[in-house]
Amino acid sequence: MNAQPEVKRRPGLVLPTVLTIVGIAVLCGLGAWQLLRMEEKHAYIDRLQAEAAGEPAAMPASSGWAQLDATALDLTHVVARGSYIDGPIAGVRTTIASGPPGTRQLSGFGRWIFQGFRLEDGGVILVNRGFVPESRLGQVGPASGADAVQGFLRAPEGRNSFTPADLPAIREFYTRDPAAIAAALGLPPAPFYLEAERKGDGLMPPAGVDVRELIGRIPDNHLQYALTWFGLALTLLGVFAAYVWQSRGKSAA
Repeated sequence: MNAQPEVKRRPGLVLPTVLTIVGIAVLCGLGAWQLLRMEEKHAYIDRLQAEAAGEPAAMPASSGWAQLDATALDLTHVVARGSYIDGPIAGVRTTIASGPPGTRQLSGFGRWIFQGFRLEDGGVILVNRGFVPESRLGQVGPASGADAVQGFLRAPEGRNSFTPADLPAIREFYTRDPAAIAAALGLPPAPFYLEAERKGDGLMPPAGVDVRELIGRIPDNHLQYALTWFGLALTLLGVFAAYVWQSRGKSAA
């Protein structure tokens, strides 16, 4: 009997096709997510610039705080008139990156300093007086007396699975959560806190926020990341096309 010629089997394409489709979908999804984050970041910056450019509004009346949406009020430029509450302060651990050349801003590992502030209408709000490097904490104590604090209303900061547990007994926190901080200071909670604007040159702690430098430190690499993910998707598609071409060439040989 004559031997039958060996039939070369074409490499299977089902599994590579499925894996390629899944991979491209994931990569394109990551790219689209980065574009969405870019839009959100630009909207945040635009709102912050617009609020900073305008005159500060009066604080919302404390009698209506329970009906307010803290998220909708986030970044609202206001001036709070009243007096600092005598008592302890609380610290929220943070790290401030160094700014570009010419920046006059304290940086490094340190804490945001929070203190209670009683408004003229009797309401109590926490004021984030600014950043203090860890090495200079001993230079900062509670503020006292009447003041008009200009700054930005901020919604509570969220936590994630990597956020360390707060230490309320020693008034040390890892998120800017006004309810938790107020409880540790023995004060009534408010739905937001006030981020004080900088006074002076920014080199004396606590250093409040300077909008221009804050915006300058906000990373905006989302378009670059999106193009990277889309480029990887195209690369994967090219690799798959080369694999199909090669497999067909071997089958035809």
